[in-house]
Amino acid sequence: MADQETKRTLIKKCIEAKETSYSPYSKFRVGAAILLKNGDIHTGCNVENASYGLSTCAERTAIFKAVSERPIKEDTIEIVACAVSTDSSEAISPCGACRQVLAEFSTKKTLIILVHPEGAHQEYVMDELLPMSFGKQHLEAMQKAIGK
Repeated sequence: MADQETKRTLIKKCIEAKETSYSPYSKFRVGAAILLKNGDIHTGCNVENASYGLSTCAERTAIFKAVSERPIKEDTIEIVACAVSTDSSEAISPCGACRQVLAEFSTKKTLIILVHPEGAHQEYVMDELLPMSFGKQHLEAMQKAIGK
């Protein structure tokens, strides 16, 4: 679990990432910062497109950056914590697609920090945001069951 100083750093970085948001259509800026098990922090912002379906959320941007920038010797990444910031007066949680991508690289206890514009925040764990998530363990069980 992230200590208080690390939480403050993640909150600061997700707010900074929000400033780079490309959201000319919705004007809904989002920033995210993820902490990996190895101590690295990666940030991302939402990037919109005139063809809305091609837009990308801040959380997925941060995760995809972490995966693409990881040292080759590391097989995968593990997210320890994720902080998300918007300009909304209420805390906004990751969308369903982002929750599923977060689950791919998280544990049930991964910390999710939802940040209000003034810096106050709420904390959850991944299992609260996506209980009974679908994951690679389900694919492995199916492959084992069919003998692959």
